[in-house]
Amino acid sequence: MHLPDAVVGDARTSGFAWDTLTDLVDVGNRMAGQEGERNGAMVVRDAFADAGLCDPHVEEFEIPGWWRGDSVLEIHEPSERVHAGQQDVLALPGCPAGEATGTVVDVGDGTYEEFEARADDLDGAVALASSNTPEEADRWIHRMEKYVNAADHGAVAFLFRNHVEGSVPPTGEVGYHQRPGPIPALGVSREVGARLARYAEEGCEVTVSVDCRNEPTSSRNVVADVGPDTEEAVLLTAHVDAHDISDGANDNGAGSALVAEVGRLLADVDLDTRVRCITFGSEEIGLWGAYHAAETLDLDSVKCVVNLDGAGSSRSLRVGSNGFDSVESVFADVTDDLNAPLVTDDTVSPHGDQWAFVQEGVPAVMTSTVSESSGRGWGHTHADTLDKLDPRDLPDVAVLVAEAVARLASDDAETPHRTRSEMAEAIDDGYVQELKMGGRWPYDDLD
Repeated sequence: MHLPDAVVGDARTSGFAWDTLTDLVDVGNRMAGQEGERNGAMVVRDAFADAGLCDPHVEEFEIPGWWRGDSVLEIHEPSERVHAGQQDVLALPGCPAGEATGTVVDVGDGTYEEFEARADDLDGAVALASSNTPEEADRWIHRMEKYVNAADHGAVAFLFRNHVEGSVPPTGEVGYHQRPGPIPALGVSREVGARLARYAEEGCEVTVSVDCRNEPTSSRNVVADVGPDTEEAVLLTAHVDAHDISDGANDNGAGSALVAEVGRLLADVDLDTRVRCITFGSEEIGLWGAYHAAETLDLDSVKCVVNLDGAGSSRSLRVGSNGFDSVESVFADVTDDLNAPLVTDDTVSPHGDQWAFVQEGVPAVMTSTVSESSGRGWGHTHADTLDKLDPRDLPDVAVLVAEAVARLASDDAETPHRTRSEMAEAIDDGYVQELKMGGRWPYDDLD
């Protein structure tokens, strides 16, 4: 199947995706469960309606919410200094409010080996770990693992220092499904982190103060359909929430805008199977929107899931297939036919909304773009803003994704599911460790 020339031409000339993205970033704070996330969901619902999708509506669900207050990092020795304000320090969502004083212990990149090497020093200390994952690691090490390792080794607070320069402290969830976490936690910039690491070599005492709230609230998914009213559906998804300190342009306003744009393009395509467009809430704090969808849908009727996250940084696609070759091969055929680059990875990864479906054996892929700023880059910082993106990229990405989704919706496309036991066996030991540490291991019934 190929998109009609008129549809491709429409994609190349329309400003719909960029306008939707602009509306989303102009909302500002889209933190899960807060007013901005509600407003972002309304932007998407209206975009779905303007795109001609069927029955755009909002589905609400309960989540554990988190609200940021003021945070302070006070350095007592060897040189007194106070870091306050969001350009200096950021509390990490899911941590508790509290204050703790201790000696800074630098655990480098925060690998399991580095924590063990400093185990005797961490009790009663403040652990300092980089956001970097070393090249020799066999997988990405999540901040939550570093946070939990710090607490498990007796640290009274956790400092997460950015490895990307630019005086931007990082934020990001540490509580996940065990909220609130055990110790206060702050993100600090690469520059502040380098100073702390230097001070730690001669003895550095600090006080970490975090003011925040952990309270129940509600989040929301936005849902609409395109194509025939079949029982089976291909899901095209993204998350609309972003961290409260960020416009969330690439992570993940671009993905949400692309879901609306691809839905708009597919409205003019003769599809064999329904495509359900969903933007999830609360991805950044534990994939709650995706879990809500996975728990309320008949998963046997989900043909496959294409999840867009961080898909606005370039025109070069990356597909994390989670071992579902049937979906990856469709993207490979599309990029070959359209002479476009493609990077693939078959690791079964628990990061991203597709995981809620992958864990149940539903074919689901993470689709993003790769660029010089790949990796976390500006994500989860103040700097994830619209000016980092190029409006010329979204049309190319939209065409590639629309072509792939249309082919996946064809009666000729086969996307076999796997069993939960098969998925449990396919997960690397490192990710098994991470999932259990974060309270997210879904296979206790199989153990």
